[in-house]
Amino acid sequence: MGRGTLRIYLGAAPGVGKTYAMLAEGHRRTERGTDCVVAFVEHHGRPRTEVLLHGLEQVPRRGLEYRGAVFEEMDVDAVLRRAPAVALVDELAHTNVPGSRNAKRWQDVEELLAAGIDVVSTVNIQHLESLGDIVESITGVRQRETVPDEVVRRADQIELVDMSPQALRRRMAHGNIYAPDKVDAALSNYFRPGNLTALRELALLWVADRVDEYLNEYRSEHRVSAIWGSRERIVVGLTGGPEGRTLIRRAARLAEKGAGGEVMAVYIARSDGLTSASPKELAVQRTLVEDLGGTFHHVVGDDIPAALLDFARGVNATQIVLGSSRRKAWQYVFGPGVGATVARDSGPDLDVHIVTHEEVAKGRGLPVARGGRLGRARILWGWAVGLAGPVVLALGLNTVGLGLANDMLLFLAVTVAAALLGGLLPALASAAFGSLLLNYFYTPPLHRLTVADPKNIVAIAIFFGVGMSVASVVDLAARRTDQAARLRAESEILSFLAGNVLRGETSLEELLERVRETFAMESAALLERESDVAPWTCAGRAGFGPPLERPEEADVDMPVGDHMALALTGRVLPAADRRVLAAFAAQAAVVLDRRRLQEEADQARALAEGNRIRTALLAAVSHDLRTPLAGIKAAVSSLRSDDVAWSEEDRAELLKGIEEGADRLDHLVGNLLDMSRLQTGTVTPLIREIDVDEVVPMALGGVPEDSVDLDVPETLPMVAVDPGLLERSVANLVENAVKYSPPGRRVLVAASAIADRVEVRVVDRGPGVPDEAKERIFEPFQRYGDAPRGAGVGLGLAVARGFAEAMGGTLAAEDTPGGGLTMVLSLCAAGPRPEPLPAAEFRTEPERHTI
Repeated sequence: MGRGTLRIYLGAAPGVGKTYAMLAEGHRRTERGTDCVVAFVEHHGRPRTEVLLHGLEQVPRRGLEYRGAVFEEMDVDAVLRRAPAVALVDELAHTNVPGSRNAKRWQDVEELLAAGIDVVSTVNIQHLESLGDIVESITGVRQRETVPDEVVRRADQIELVDMSPQALRRRMAHGNIYAPDKVDAALSNYFRPGNLTALRELALLWVADRVDEYLNEYRSEHRVSAIWGSRERIVVGLTGGPEGRTLIRRAARLAEKGAGGEVMAVYIARSDGLTSASPKELAVQRTLVEDLGGTFHHVVGDDIPAALLDFARGVNATQIVLGSSRRKAWQYVFGPGVGATVARDSGPDLDVHIVTHEEVAKGRGLPVARGGRLGRARILWGWAVGLAGPVVLALGLNTVGLGLANDMLLFLAVTVAAALLGGLLPALASAAFGSLLLNYFYTPPLHRLTVADPKNIVAIAIFFGVGMSVASVVDLAARRTDQAARLRAESEILSFLAGNVLRGETSLEELLERVRETFAMESAALLERESDVAPWTCAGRAGFGPPLERPEEADVDMPVGDHMALALTGRVLPAADRRVLAAFAAQAAVVLDRRRLQEEADQARALAEGNRIRTALLAAVSHDLRTPLAGIKAAVSSLRSDDVAWSEEDRAELLKGIEEGADRLDHLVGNLLDMSRLQTGTVTPLIREIDVDEVVPMALGGVPEDSVDLDVPETLPMVAVDPGLLERSVANLVENAVKYSPPGRRVLVAASAIADRVEVRVVDRGPGVPDEAKERIFEPFQRYGDAPRGAGVGLGLAVARGFAEAMGGTLAAEDTPGGGLTMVLSLCAAGPRPEPLPAAEFRTEPERHTI
């Protein structure tokens, strides 16, 4: 029996309808006569999903005892014995109860597939293992239950179950996903429009990439070399000239016209020396294409049209955008140009757009020297004219007699042409070859390499001398042009480099990447050591496989001072390029020094902030601490006075004032000391595992008994915290909430588990805080609104956040649905739940992680 097929319904978020779609597929297959069973489906109390279970055979589940309770899991053995054609298995990323046959449900599914049973399953995008960090950065929730990407990628069919964020939130608000008491928390937390939009984009992009993989596999298996325009990919060929910005914008407009259009800008540099493009202009164009959503690529290749076409076919591009040539009319004698060559060789599968721009026919800068001052094509043309030209001219002159003087002038013209095209060597060869032909065919005695008339010897010598002179002048001009072009390129590079470094716009890694691209190297690294005998360490790197142990291992080693070196790999660099490389190396050392100075400045800024805090502490002492002291002193002085006979009620009132002042003083001093510890970095949490319900009630001692409602289930996972710091954090949050709550409205302190986190939410119904002030209220000495001076020094929330972060948690402010402010304290769960939960709550289907 062969392996079964796997079909997966992929969703962007809980509640989009994956389970519903899977059950509907089960009904369709059953109606077609397929033996289909429900191996495991959890409807989570959703009526419409539960209705779809009717009419489908359900395999009995297996009960497992765990921590004194019985939980139900899929019975893999029962499904194998039943041996259906199709099994419906929900929640592919689910973690089985300890003691199950496999640790993960996807492993159960693998067994069913190996037995030849087709499986239809569901999974949410946030449960893919590779997306864990991205999902956490979006939602703030770390997914404990994940499934390896390879398991999902191996699926025979993947169907996206999509729903807009607005529609999903409406479903949530109507109670179609969660119970009514959980709706407000879910809408204000996980199910925010931004979260849902980002998750939806992740799902769509992942599915699109999977479709691309399918397409590439098919093309590879069937050896399809032609480009398929399934998706518009537009390659922009850049020269480094100013017209590149126009080309990029034009390509972006073309991409917008097609669904899923993608822009890839590519600059092709030769492999033997400095790039002739302006590095400043290339940097601007890189930024522009990235701002427009495209990508920038740097490719090395000596044959620019071939390299451009190879790149385009390699990325399955459908269009190429090039600019009209900047060459003047006479420069076309050296070839048709890149645009015409690409258009000619692109074939029927690539559309080539030639875009006009302001730089058309204004001339292009001569290239930097690349092994030959005049370029390979011109040298070849020079040799062809220098060797073949005299032969063709001799054949023509044999039929027409023009006289020796005219013959010599014509041969001289050929020699000059060879010099203009190919430089010194082709001209010398042309002069020598032409002299021999003149002597043999046109100088008496004919057809002999002797000269009878001495005047003819002088004429031939003059001819040879003029040819050599012209060739030398052309060669000298080419050399000066080469030097000027190289100096221009070097000056542009150094000017741009110095400007960026001085302005602080370039990091060390960006600078090393610029070095690698400029010199067409594979990698670049800045190595340093403390002394001559100390080992080398890598301060920064760019590219693939940079040398990390010794600079001598690299292809190019540029020392920077006594204990620093710039190392490059890829090829041996010409000596002419090392001058610019030395400048890069010196600038790299400057950038590294600046980075370290910046780090020291940050430390100094932190010390200055600490001094500011201490100054503010002293200012707070001057009033907020003296007020309760003055009240206590007045009450004590009154009690000790013999001039007044105090009644028992008066004495009790004075003692109460003393006690309240002492409590207030103790609270203020505690917050001041805590803030001082946080600012000096001396808070060292003693992390241990503890139940939230043991700590939170202890934090309510400083508020009236009837001012707080407590909802902390005993079944929550234990948290890894410092109990003392947690108590102080919660106490500050509760006291702040009670302070701003209207009379008669209680503060709610609730706790819940979300994935591998436990959240403590302190909810008040006060005036709330605008969005722009939600971060400012956590700064020291901040009191929101018109709180009186005696309400405190404004350290409670700052201390609470500081303690939360010291324990590895977070503290954030959110709006309370219906008005008010909710403080969300998120803590790291320590491990499995210590107490049993009902089966429906133990199952960690994605929906349960969103509250």
